[in-house]
Amino acid sequence: MNIDGNTRLVGILANPIGHVRTPQLFNASAARQGLNATCIPCHVMDADLDAFIAGIPAMSNFLGMAVTIPYKERVVSACSELNESARQAGSVNAMRYDREKRVWVGGNFDGEGFVGGMHERGHSLEGKRVLLLGAGGAAKPIAFAVARERPAELVICNRSNERAVELVENVHQAIPDVAITTGAADASRFDVVINATSLGLRDSDPLPVPAETLNPQTLVCEAVIREGDTRLLAEARKRSCSVHHGQYMLYGQIVQIARFVGIPLESRYVERILGPHN
Repeated sequence: MNIDGNTRLVGILANPIGHVRTPQLFNASAARQGLNATCIPCHVMDADLDAFIAGIPAMSNFLGMAVTIPYKERVVSACSELNESARQAGSVNAMRYDREKRVWVGGNFDGEGFVGGMHERGHSLEGKRVLLLGAGGAAKPIAFAVARERPAELVICNRSNERAVELVENVHQAIPDVAITTGAADASRFDVVINATSLGLRDSDPLPVPAETLNPQTLVCEAVIREGDTRLLAEARKRSCSVHHGQYMLYGQIVQIARFVGIPLESRYVERILGPHN
């Protein structure tokens, strides 16, 4: 793909940023479809975030950006409009600039992307006992999306129990007929375990749940997107668990984010480039 004066720019906002895979996936997919658009990494330090968001609209060919750790909740205040998922979750993973209204519009596709990625791999959450680890930027929309799949039970575990309680209350208010509670980091009685914390970006990160509580009947899922197995998935494999990589959440949401910012990417062109695929 050649970049020229007509190329439309999309960013991904993160800190750190070396782990992100959105540019590779977006650019390979856009090139396959023949779209003159490219995604660039935007490594912005915490102290510079407000200035970055204020200055980006000066580039008229910059359409918007994906947003990831640690800014999904911080950028909400910069958005004058939010889609339903972003309002429910209180977090944003995509922003587009509305040049007519001169405002940022925020959206969240983490939950839809995660569930869509599971469906693509043949996994169902209906009637399952699900343990969701985390209650932050990625976990919030995933909790709503999982609840809409009608699990038998959804338990949310977070280091700060107050945040877990708040998320349980918000999901219960929106979807009252789903059994949802807070609980401990113990995977022993669950059919599905979902890591929606940031633990796993580095090999030195501690496990979000004790490995000895995993059993062979459990499907262990990641929302962390990186090459190869996280430490949690590696431990799950040792215990003969089925595993589900975080990359499938990205596959599930890349088309939605692209369309949200104004790039008409079609799912059939999405390049599966982030191995392994098992």
